[in-house]
Amino acid sequence: MAQYIEPRVLKGFRDFLPPAEIERRLLIEKIEQSFRLFGFVPIDTPALEYAEILLGKGGGETEKQIYRFKDHGERDVALRFDLTVPFARFMAEHRHELPLPFKRYHIAKVWRGENTQRGRYREFTQCDFDIVGTDKSAADFEILLMMKQTLSAIGVQNITIRLNHRGLFNRFLHRFGWLPHSVEILRTVDKLAKIGEAETRDLLANLVGQEGAATILSYIHTEGSYEETLRKLTDMAGGKDSDTERLETLLQFMKDLGIESSFVLDPSITRGLDYYTGVVFETFLNDLPDIGSVCSGGRYDNLVALYSREQLPGVGASIGLDRLLAALEALGKETAPRSFVVVAIACVDERQGGRYQALAQQFRAAGLACEVFPEPKKLSQQFALAEKKGARFMVIPQEGESSYTLRDLSSRENKEHLSVDEMLKLIRQTGSPVMPQNKI
Repeated sequence: MAQYIEPRVLKGFRDFLPPAEIERRLLIEKIEQSFRLFGFVPIDTPALEYAEILLGKGGGETEKQIYRFKDHGERDVALRFDLTVPFARFMAEHRHELPLPFKRYHIAKVWRGENTQRGRYREFTQCDFDIVGTDKSAADFEILLMMKQTLSAIGVQNITIRLNHRGLFNRFLHRFGWLPHSVEILRTVDKLAKIGEAETRDLLANLVGQEGAATILSYIHTEGSYEETLRKLTDMAGGKDSDTERLETLLQFMKDLGIESSFVLDPSITRGLDYYTGVVFETFLNDLPDIGSVCSGGRYDNLVALYSREQLPGVGASIGLDRLLAALEALGKETAPRSFVVVAIACVDERQGGRYQALAQQFRAAGLACEVFPEPKKLSQQFALAEKKGARFMVIPQEGESSYTLRDLSSRENKEHLSVDEMLKLIRQTGSPVMPQNKI
């Protein structure tokens, strides 16, 4: 008896059947369109990098989650855990081939060996967008605006974008003598929403004592408004500086566009990765807050310096596509078709395959996705197959004739003795999806 290998996938990894993959692809198309409207251009980088490239300044939790191994040449390599660190290497390597400020987007898979949960997997897709080569407030605000507009473009409008400034937090820590513990404190605060205030207090107390923990918890508490929170943070950090001025400027830009109600200054937002140095932000769905942030990022002015003597300030964000899709499903916002095909052509005589494809080309030239069936099965079977594939119409060629029967599979109605032009007219009247027309 033959021994078969059990077909299976690793935990945290998935296959995507056509309906799910269509949903993903259409969502990516909308996201890309939004990125392009802001003048961003696409890039790509290898999935596999030297481990030292990826771990140069990640460390901590990153090193525990990364997929790292020796290749056949005994090189220490790893799969990318995000798209930002490879982008820093990319900029150090190609800086003089690119105009600055450089605005890129990158949509690709990344890998992290972390615990799986709803919307969180070990292989997942990120949609990154960054501006490098400028440290101005305008770049920070453009990323924030893109976050809001891109989510709006895919039908997600009831959101709150929470932002903070890592430099301001570090200035607060320096004032109280806690800066040597900044990495541990920032990572602890970043877990506040997951572990709760009591456990956060205990972890902070281990670093700075009970009184210090109470002071930090007071600092990260959000007040009634953006302005009130900023005043408190300014006082606790020792007064105004460039960090508070940056937050004031961003608020003014928000008011200029009338979108300030979508933003909250939240000092508990710190982002767990070490490379952030300035403004940081996370995006939450007000109708589904428990799913966590669906778009996060920040400013990382020193990241490229790991790979180059030249300093290149940058700011960017990343949309977690898989978590966003899980949220859209939970909110009932999935609207993708089961397939792209609109018209199926029945096979009456398999010797007429060339004629059927010639007919299909006329539908495709008109922007209508068309599939030709290759096997001359009973028409009832071909109707059932076309419906399973998501087709709305089936064309039944007539032997020896230049006219056709068009069957509407949704109403089960046939219209006979039609020309191609007549069929195209009837199909268009139903509002069936039309793709951009290509010359065939």
